[in-house]
Order: sequence, then structure tokens, then C-alpha cells
Amino acid sequence: MIIQDQINRELSITNNPQRIVSLVPSITYTLSDFGLNKEVKGITRFDKFLPYSKKEKIIIGGTKDVKIDRIKDINPDIILANKEENTKEIVETLEKIAPVFVSDIKNYTDNSDFIKKIGTIFQKQELAHKYIQDIENLRNQLQQPNQEPVRAIYLIWKKPWMTVGGDTFINEVMKIGGFENLYQNQKRYPETSIKEMQELHPEIILLSSEPYPFKEKEQKELQSLFPNTQIKLVEGEAFTWFGTYPLKGFEYLLKLKQKSNA
Repeated sequence: MIIQDQINRELSITNNPQRIVSLVPSITYTLSDFGLNKEVKGITRFDKFLPYSKKEKIIIGGTKDVKIDRIKDINPDIILANKEENTKEIVETLEKIAPVFVSDIKNYTDNSDFIKKIGTIFQKQELAHKYIQDIENLRNQLQQPNQEPVRAIYLIWKKPWMTVGGDTFINEVMKIGGFENLYQNQKRYPETSIKEMQELHPEIILLSSEPYPFKEKEQKELQSLFPNTQIKLVEGEAFTWFGTYPLKGFEYLLKLKQKSNA
């Protein structure tokens, strides 16, 4: 099978791959939804929300510190990676072992394309179509065109404070969830400061659970600095995990939106 990945490379892949390595937790989650638990042989140490024990799989390291020898031992038919999570050097090294499908998810359309291509690779096109439609239905529930978006800042790091720009999947999810990202005119993951954030007068500051694990300590700290702003601890996966995870993430956003508007 010849298929184009999401960074426009043509790959020759074995029909119906039986030995899969996933380099990203949200990809592993998606493969599980597609009923490919048995075929997935290698996963990262960050994988979670799965219906099996990690002891059943080979842990190939993290997203940035992949153990090449462990992947060689798996002898995979395909390796699934992500441009954001895995480095170019990792992909180039792994290409010598097996075809590497690289996803690149910046928006909702990219995510639908990714699900469609997973369906094609693993001959589960009907299931892919169903997931795309189910996610679309949830997106329609979230988006209310006559409602003013909530002015928001989404923080991913402390020391320095870091937020998200308009060219990220997080920005897309924020938009779908009814939040106006006050840093949407910047790119990637810009640094910011308390003073700069105060000058933007956010209605809500969202503190992500990952990559920096914000806790009540930071919530209280920021609440004292932003007395007129709602400070909310949020599940990072709902904003960052792509593939089929938005089925769960959008449900979370629906509840978050209801609480934010209360």
C-alpha cells in the first residue's frame, strides 16, 4: 500500500500491518479505539487510559528519548509518530527500521484526515468514518455561533510562564470550546509574564495538567494576582490529545463550558 503521511511523504506500507509501534500516547489511544490492542507491540512510558497493562507491551522510552534497539527488536511493520512530539532525527533513524507515518495536527481538519488515514492503513474505513462523524456531532454541540467567546489564556508552563499561540492544536480546541485565545496572534508556545497577562484582562486562565502539572498552589497564587479572573485547573489531554480522544475531550469541554458560564 502507498499512502501519504501528514508531512507529505509517500510511504510503502505492508497491507494490514500486524506489528505496530506508537511513539505518542494519543496515537496509542486511537489505535486502541480501532481495536488494534493486539497489534500494538511498542508504546511509550507516558501512555495511559488503555484497556491493558503496560507490562503486556514493550516500553520504547518517551516521545523524545526513544530506545532504538527496543524498536529494532519488535521488528515493526509500521511506526506511528508525530511532528510535534517526535524529533526529525528520531524519525530519520527509525525510517531505517520500518516505514514511519508522521502525523501533523494543527487543526480540526488535520485531525479528521489523521483518523481517515488510520482507517485506510488498517483497513477500517467504516469505523474511521463513524469516529469522524461522532466527533463532528460533539463539535456542533460545543459551538454556539451566537455566544460570545470567553477571553482566555491557556498556560502550559511556569518559570517561565508559557502559553500557546494560534498555530497549535490547543488553540483550535479552545476555539471549538468557546474560548478566545488571547495569544492567538503569536506562534507556537510563547513566553509571557504576569504583567503582560494582566494587561490582557482575561476572563479565565486555564492551567493545564501537562506538560507542567499545575496544582491548587498555582491556582491560588494566580487568583491573588487576578482577582477578577476565573482560574481553572483543566485536564491537558482534552486540549492536546488528537485522534479519537476528542470524543472524550469534547465531552469534558462541554462540562467545562457549562461551569465557566455558570
